[in-house]
Amino acid sequence: MPLIFLIGMPGSGKTTLGRALAAEMNMDFIDLDEFIEERSEATIGQIFEQVGEATFREIERKGLQVVVTRGSAIVACGGGTPCQSGNMDFINAHGLSIWLTTTAERIASRLCLPQEKARRPHIAAMTDEEVLDYVQRLMAEREPFYAQAMLRFDSTRLESIDEINETACALATLLTRVLGSV
Repeated sequence: MPLIFLIGMPGSGKTTLGRALAAEMNMDFIDLDEFIEERSEATIGQIFEQVGEATFREIERKGLQVVVTRGSAIVACGGGTPCQSGNMDFINAHGLSIWLTTTAERIASRLCLPQEKARRPHIAAMTDEEVLDYVQRLMAEREPFYAQAMLRFDSTRLESIDEINETACALATLLTRVLGSV
């Protein structure tokens, strides 16, 4: 089984669906942001604050290079990972990329949950309407990068344990069919 990279907007379900998919397919799961946080002993927000986005993106690129050496796994990339120069080519050269898609409204509703706002300082003070505007702008900017994914998969149904498990099962079935035909 190759590496499977989940890409998409913050709030598209990369980590939630990735964990469930890994369990469904009996594979390891790696959240790239968590991997970076563990290695850096700091949160992504703290890293951004301490060294800035450019240095964070270099740390992220190096983390991606380490992750691919670990063998077969489901990898949840950070929302901005595919948007950095050369990262989509690297991802596509080392595994199967899947763009998780849903509506801007669904993403904004997920990001507006108190626990999500607390983890994301850049949106913490935004109103729900401002978060939706932010998501819509970010989606438009990032779409050309996400569109380079090998597959697209609808991640709208992740609002309950049952939906998460059903969606993971559907994605596992799709991957078995796609990878079986390679």
